[in-house]
Amino acid sequence: MACILVSACLLGENVRYNGRSLELRNKTLQIWQEEDLLIPFCPEVAGGLTIPRPPAEIIKGDGHAVIDGTAKVVSIEGADLSDQFIKGAHKALALCQKHSIKLAILAENSPSCGSNYIYDGTFTGVKIPGQGVTAALLQKHNIRTFSQYQIQEAVGAYGNTPQ
Repeated sequence: MACILVSACLLGENVRYNGRSLELRNKTLQIWQEEDLLIPFCPEVAGGLTIPRPPAEIIKGDGHAVIDGTAKVVSIEGADLSDQFIKGAHKALALCQKHSIKLAILAENSPSCGSNYIYDGTFTGVKIPGQGVTAALLQKHNIRTFSQYQIQEAVGAYGNTPQ
């Protein structure tokens, strides 16, 4: 069966910017994990960022714009982290290609992993429609991305994922 890429933080790994996880207790994920179908991955750590690290948001766009060079990922301290986010996204894509992964479950609102929503770049907690850098790159390469709130949709898509 095909594997599924999953944000490592959703599986309990303490890799988020604040050194914590977003552990998701979900029966489907538990079954997939027991069947060794999940590949946990944190693109921010893979891109060279530390744990913990200052919060980051995408300024003037979303992940697609970061990849295109028209937007940036910036820390709350003002550091441009775009290169690290792009590097991590490319490592995620390489992992997906290596394992023929066609589906990913990613942490919503993240500047890397947001599949449907990201923060607006003002560090005020405002969310906007858009994708994080990794989600955007995966989508660009026909890998379907879902958030942790879309597990049922992912189950339906997984049934249609080429084996």
